[in-house]
Amino acid sequence: MIKIPFCDLAKLNRPMMAEIEQALLRVARSGRYIGGTEVSAFEEKLCNLTGVCHAVGVGNGLDALKLVLRGLVALGRLSRGDGVIVAANTYIASMLAIEDAGLVPVPVDPDRRTMLLDGAGVSGCHVKNAKAVMPVHLYGRAAWDAGLVRAIEERGLLVIEDNAQALGARTDIAGLNGLHRMTGALGDAGALSFYPTKNVGALGDAGAVLTDDAELASAVRSLSNYGSDRRYHNVHSGGCNSRLDPMQAAVLGVKLGYVDVISRRRRDVAASYDRMIENDLIEKPDMPEYGESHVWHQYVIKVPGRDARDAFRKHMHELGIETDVHYAVPPHRQPCYEKRQWGDFPVTCEIADRVVSLPVACVSSDEAEYVAEAVNCWRM
Repeated sequence: MIKIPFCDLAKLNRPMMAEIEQALLRVARSGRYIGGTEVSAFEEKLCNLTGVCHAVGVGNGLDALKLVLRGLVALGRLSRGDGVIVAANTYIASMLAIEDAGLVPVPVDPDRRTMLLDGAGVSGCHVKNAKAVMPVHLYGRAAWDAGLVRAIEERGLLVIEDNAQALGARTDIAGLNGLHRMTGALGDAGALSFYPTKNVGALGDAGAVLTDDAELASAVRSLSNYGSDRRYHNVHSGGCNSRLDPMQAAVLGVKLGYVDVISRRRRDVAASYDRMIENDLIEKPDMPEYGESHVWHQYVIKVPGRDARDAFRKHMHELGIETDVHYAVPPHRQPCYEKRQWGDFPVTCEIADRVVSLPVACVSSDEAEYVAEAVNCWRM
């Protein structure tokens, strides 16, 4: 029987490992283990890739979101108590970052088809103190279309992109400044995660902030280093220690050179699944008209419900195929938020009950065919 793990990181990194090992050895021999040229070189590569003017390496993706929001508050662009509109089906990190800055999450149901925040969700949100929106490019797909842009502009919202899952995704609609078309560079700032399982993953935790705003970039860099702008000169009281270390920067510097290769491989697997999976019990993910707008961090199907999901995953496991669920419990159903009066979010709850992620990270053509056959032969 074929064994197909959900995400084999050793296999994923193998084609780049010689370069990664050289980069790690270079840092180990350098004697510079905090900051320095490895970090600045990686930040420059990020700017070149995404087109933004400023990239700031930080400790992880959650910190990237936190630091952007703290920076906007520190600069007076947002005030404590302001609302931030966000899709209710996001990972809880989006909510945690909003609350960390003293802001208020304003969750709204996503579009049922794309599972992303859309213009209808933003326009239909009647919370008067909502001053910002956080599009989450969930599963690797750009949450960016004409309706969303129009709703953002009509309400005059700041845009903080949660781009933890979609580095390399591009849109056919320009960002707010009319220049950039890559996720993370479409709004006022974007937050990246380089958790090892991401399309571009470090060998540990790592993150980054992207922005064209020099003042915001300076605030983020300061806040990530104890609130200091130079040694023993602390200008922000809300600072923390969240610096990207040179080891991870060196690894990521190698991997950034493979972004297009990684995205193309995942798109090929997704296209194979879309072509080969034929089962009336399975709802395949929507295939965007603009192919580059999705980098397929996850390939997420829907089954009829929770009980069906358990049966489906058991079926796949018995055939040697690992699956996962992203995400079984939405934030508003988490114990930490049980007292919040946020609403019911029927679309979010339906998604949470039905989604299953198939392996996509390092699947060969033959393995994709085997997975599709396994999906097709499942019956309730």
